[in-house]
Amino acid sequence: MKVQADDVFPDPRALYTACYGRLVGVLTLAARSQAEAEDVVQEAFIRLLPRWERVCRYDDPEAWVRRVAFRLLWNRFRRARNALAALRRSGPGQNATAPSVEPVDVGRALATLSLPQRQVVVLHHLLDLSVEQIATELGIPVGTVKSRLGRARATLAPLLREDAGDHA
Repeated sequence: MKVQADDVFPDPRALYTACYGRLVGVLTLAARSQAEAEDVVQEAFIRLLPRWERVCRYDDPEAWVRRVAFRLLWNRFRRARNALAALRRSGPGQNATAPSVEPVDVGRALATLSLPQRQVVVLHHLLDLSVEQIATELGIPVGTVKSRLGRARATLAPLLREDAGDHA
């Protein structure tokens, strides 16, 4: 017999209690900021409240909250990126700092990725979601997920290899 989500989570408070910490952990890796992760997860739960009667019937209400939180994070990232681009166009150019030669930990390695790449890496490697599940969750084509994962892995491989060698 299939367990209904409303049997597991009788109300939004139960879902919040069960999932908040896990969602903040996942979003922290993607956002590179626990405070920002907390903000988007809380906002996602706020958006859940008026939709609870519908979402509670889903097989995985946590996935709905996670999807909304990732979309909120993406919207914040896009707004910040656009604001930064506007500042760069209007002001004098800034010199980029040279990359560090220090060993890179996983968090710092993830920070080198774009938000879309971090999203797919976190969903795939931390939550063990399939490429198809990630595509559905983020509302993007499967090929895009594969492309982002490939580029992210190519970027991360030398950084994590270097880090692993220092701790072996």
